Amino acid sequence: MKSFVRGDIDGFVGLALDNLVLLLLIAGLCRSVLGFPDALVLGQILPGAGVSLLAGNLFYAWQARRLARAENRDDVCALPYGINALTVFAFVFLVMLPAKLAAQAAGVADPARAAWQAGLLACFGAGLIEFAGAFVAGWIRRHTPRAALLSTLAGLALAFIALGFLFRAYAHPLVGITTLTVVLIGYFGRVRLRGGLPVGLIALLLGVALSWATGLAPVGNWPAAPQLSPPLPVFGELFAALQLDQALRYVSVIVPMGLFAVIGSMQNLESAEAAGDRYDTRTSLAMNGLGTLVATLFGSCFPTTLYIGHPGWKAMGARAGYSTLSGLFIAALCFSGTLAHVAWAVPVDAGMAILLWIGIVMTAQAFEATPRSHAPAVVVGLLPGIACWGALMLKAGLRAAGAGSPNGPPISDALLPAFHAGDLWAEGAFALEQGVVFSAMILSAATVAIIERQFLRAALWMLISAALSAAGLMHAFRFTGTDTALDLHPAWPFVEAYLIAAAILFAARWIAVRDEAAAAP
Repeated sequence: MKSFVRGDIDGFVGLALDNLVLLLLIAGLCRSVLGFPDALVLGQILPGAGVSLLAGNLFYAWQARRLARAENRDDVCALPYGINALTVFAFVFLVMLPAKLAAQAAGVADPARAAWQAGLLACFGAGLIEFAGAFVAGWIRRHTPRAALLSTLAGLALAFIALGFLFRAYAHPLVGITTLTVVLIGYFGRVRLRGGLPVGLIALLLGVALSWATGLAPVGNWPAAPQLSPPLPVFGELFAALQLDQALRYVSVIVPMGLFAVIGSMQNLESAEAAGDRYDTRTSLAMNGLGTLVATLFGSCFPTTLYIGHPGWKAMGARAGYSTLSGLFIAALCFSGTLAHVAWAVPVDAGMAILLWIGIVMTAQAFEATPRSHAPAVVVGLLPGIACWGALMLKAGLRAAGAGSPNGPPISDALLPAFHAGDLWAEGAFALEQGVVFSAMILSAATVAIIERQFLRAALWMLISAALSAAGLMHAFRFTGTDTALDLHPAWPFVEAYLIAAAILFAARWIAVRDEAAAAP
């Protein structure tokens, strides 16, 4: 197979665009939400991401050429690979932002560095799980219902990707609605634009033009002259982050996100096999985990993953060259310091329609890829993620009104009666926020078991919830004055509730009678 063919151009534009938008998003979130200085973002985080993207894309391009030689074919398409979009939001809002706020409340001199270290810890943990998952992925998949995995993923995608960018799109409707229309026509309308230009590229160029016309661009002042930022290892910072209290504090995010990456990547391998390209599961998933570990060792807080859409890349004629080109292009931007100039000229608003589409597709997939009878379990799995996002919006509103500031009232349980008066039970949202991924997965898995009348299995899921709540990894929260945080103490009301639920489910096989006349969901 040739190292480069014409179809690789289309594949390169699409894959590079996906990763470019995510890198711009990472730079924007790190600056605006986490308050990271440019020296950290441009000098450490982005070069670390560039190393992982370069290593992974070159490997998967080599893997495709090896498969082509082994099977004497010239139509093998490399596995698409890049930054995991969901973990960008999960690690920023569920790991690094809480770490920063906790550091500020504790009077830490450099809360931004504390947040970065927490992100390194989360990324390192996720990478270890991804790598280990290459050897146990089959067992995990057999014992966890697909509805539980996909609905949890969809809930976070709907909340942190789709809803957030929907608000932003309607805050700037000329850019947002226009580019969203182009994306919907191209991706959901299943058409190709005349001239063969990729839909994503057209949407991005249109978004850039409208952003400049409406004043959304340029973003800030013209950046300083680009400086080379070679990737440098951060062993000292990573070692400082590997502390038991931090590991326990964020395990409820790290473990599920790592598991999702494993399961999602395995499903992408199955999709590639259905398209005619059968890759070795263990080797592919192991490299996926190594890519995330490499990112961490060089300062990035954001895991990498195999992307969905291999059949689409293959159908447009992409082979191995598109993966090689994408890795080289992204690495060049990250190492040369020119990403800041791209961010100056290309606001996130210009590409937000693509990310909104990602959130929509991930949510739709949770229903499409699961049995119809499991639809109620999918809905159950969506709710905790939405509740978590609502809790974050609630606290953001409180801080905007002055609560949690030096001159305002603290964010504490004293505010709860006022919420109750408006029939808003905020403590329930705060409880769901802690260990949200565990809550969503377990509730959905238990619902699947109940739908299948496997009451003993459902009871076991409830016992797992009780154990996690007793360990303080789920539902246990405390007020910090500026935020809420995981408490790491037993959440006894939830322990008791889950134990009672487990007892009811254990007894269901004796106290319940199957109703054949009941309408199936």
